[in-house]
Amino acid sequence: MVVLNRIYTRTGDDGTTALGSGERRPKYDLRVSAYGTVDETNAAIGVARLHLKGTAELDAMLSLVQNDLFDLGADLSVPQREGKAERLRMVSSQVARLERDIDSLNLKLAPLTSFVLPGGTAGAAYLHLARTICRRAERIMVELAAKPNEPVSDAAIQYVNRLSDFLFVASRAANNNGADDVLWVPGQNR
Repeated sequence: MVVLNRIYTRTGDDGTTALGSGERRPKYDLRVSAYGTVDETNAAIGVARLHLKGTAELDAMLSLVQNDLFDLGADLSVPQREGKAERLRMVSSQVARLERDIDSLNLKLAPLTSFVLPGGTAGAAYLHLARTICRRAERIMVELAAKPNEPVSDAAIQYVNRLSDFLFVASRAANNNGADDVLWVPGQNR
C-alpha cells in the first residue's frame, strides 16, 4: 500500500530524486526520464478520457491502461538487480490484454487508405497526443535498456510498444470508428 502524508520533502532541491530502490539519481537521468514520460502518457490519456463520455467500452480499456502505466512506472523506478527482492514488474498478460483490446476495437474499423492526421474529435486528438508521448517513452526505455547495468524488462518494452498501437486504434474508435478520421492527402498544399 502507498501512503502519501507529505507531498514535499525538500530532498529533491539538490537536483536529485530517489528511485523506488532508494538510490538517488539526477533528475535528468535516463531512468527518471523514462518513468516521467510514462507518467506524461498517463496524464494525456486522462485528458482524452474527459472527452470520451458515452464510450463505455473504450473508457474501461483506458482505465485499465492508466493503472498499467502506474505498474510500468513502478517497474522502471526499481532497476532489476541480482540478489534483490523482486518488486512490481510488468508481465506478459498485460501485453496480451492490450493485443486483445486492439483486435476488439480494430474489428469495427474500415481499413485505412491513407495515414491519419491527429484530429477529428477532441478525444481522438488527445489519444494521438498520448500515442506520441508513449512513443517517446518507448525510445527512452530502449535507450536506457541499451546502457550497461540499466535493465528494462522485455515485458515493459513490449507493453509500451503495444500501447502506442492501442492508442492509435483507440483514436480511430473515438473518431466514430474511423468515420471522422482526418486523412493525410499527400502533396495537397503544393
